[in-house]
Amino acid sequence: MINYWWVSRPKRKLNSIPEVLAKFSEISINETWEGQRNTHLSLEDALEKAGLKREGDRRDQTGGGARTYKAWVASLGLIFTQESTNKIFLTLAGEAILNGDSPVEVLKNQILKYQFPSPFSLSRNVSVHDRFKIRPFRFLLRLLNDNRISFLSEKEIAEIIILQAENETDKCYECIVNKLLHYRSYENELMVSDFEANYGTTEKNLKDVANTIVNWLEYTQIVERGCGEIRIFEEKRKEVEKILSVVPPFIDRPYQQEYFQRKFGVDPRHKKDSRDLNKSITVTANMILESSIRKAFINIALARPITKINQDLINEIVESVGIQYSVVEDCLFKIYPHGAIRIFMNEYFEMAFKGRDEATAFEKATSEIFRNVFLFQSEHIGQKGLTPDVVVISDEFGFSGIIDNKAYSKYSINNDHKNRMIHNYIPKYKNFKKCDLAFFMYIAGGFSNSFEISIKNISRESKVNGSGISVVNLIKMIEKQIEKPYCHLSLRSIFSLNRLITPEDMM
Repeated sequence: MINYWWVSRPKRKLNSIPEVLAKFSEISINETWEGQRNTHLSLEDALEKAGLKREGDRRDQTGGGARTYKAWVASLGLIFTQESTNKIFLTLAGEAILNGDSPVEVLKNQILKYQFPSPFSLSRNVSVHDRFKIRPFRFLLRLLNDNRISFLSEKEIAEIIILQAENETDKCYECIVNKLLHYRSYENELMVSDFEANYGTTEKNLKDVANTIVNWLEYTQIVERGCGEIRIFEEKRKEVEKILSVVPPFIDRPYQQEYFQRKFGVDPRHKKDSRDLNKSITVTANMILESSIRKAFINIALARPITKINQDLINEIVESVGIQYSVVEDCLFKIYPHGAIRIFMNEYFEMAFKGRDEATAFEKATSEIFRNVFLFQSEHIGQKGLTPDVVVISDEFGFSGIIDNKAYSKYSINNDHKNRMIHNYIPKYKNFKKCDLAFFMYIAGGFSNSFEISIKNISRESKVNGSGISVVNLIKMIEKQIEKPYCHLSLRSIFSLNRLITPEDMM
């Protein structure tokens, strides 16, 4: 029995979930799972060939690795087993990810509903202690939103929270708060000295679990990690408060796997799963082809922003899967008629924190987003020397803007960057292609406290308005643009505020 919080971790991060789910859909969905060793081995082989699972010798030929990945996606409420047929089906959340909805939004919804007990936590190979009746990620957000706590370290999560936070009562919550404050007051001394004797595990294992839990929470883009601590993004504070203001009931009947998983796996666009699965059990040749095409599309969409279906994309998938052009074309236009920019957003978010490692990729992705999402003419010019990273033009209204990407969590404009903007970038592009320069903008993971002062100084000296926007808020703008496009004049106003852009500015 596991006497602490537990999450499955064949991979510690959730970034590969869309690819794993697509591979799972291709091989195992609508198929009987239990006892089907050949299916397990086929999935394991496919995961290894796709680089999603580390290769092993698999001398026992039991498909145990595939079963671990199956438990992972099931624990997140993305699949379930239909009890009358013993076949695997996608939940609504699983379908949403494969149909191009934002994996971050879908998985955030799943993570916040993740609870003990569940079919996963009660399963024979897991068996989390029944003293836990808690939604662990909601509990962590509650602590992070409490100004007495404000931040958490992985050590605190490992040595206190996952061991002793049993439920969501105020009594339990205040007990954990007091233990954390005591822990911090006494120079982070260990709260438990013998984890093996008290909880049947090792300190290393607890730290591994805590690290995975933090990785999952970080994937939601609600929290940021830095200097060994996690905190709520200030841009997400209101969202967190809204989440915590509503306390939904626990999902009932954790011993009834199909019932529980279908309730757990309801995606943000639905209120309940009312599908009649008996009408869609027969697997056809077209379904198999569609699954292969969808898998190939998701692999591409995770790596770069796809905002429309075009001939180049269709040819790329034809070459990848070996299915004729017309079939691929029909399938893509049916499932992804407007592309699937949301699939790429987690990758774009992570680019904004990777420093120089992916700077060029970050710049190119920004250029593509402004071209294909915000519908500007857009050119990536960052490699030309003494130039901004991206220049954009509104043909309709005859203005331009320049963008500098900074892949840092707390970017500040130093004197060198300030002088480049004032004396190089702005003069060079003040009348680019006979369009007046309307704004300059910085996009970064986050900004220092001094950033807005620097923006105002640059604007005053250059006589051009500017702004900064965090990647979190830019993703919010992208979502709004997809739902209801902005006029370019509105975007010019937002990008010319001479301060950081906030969610309130996007209304």
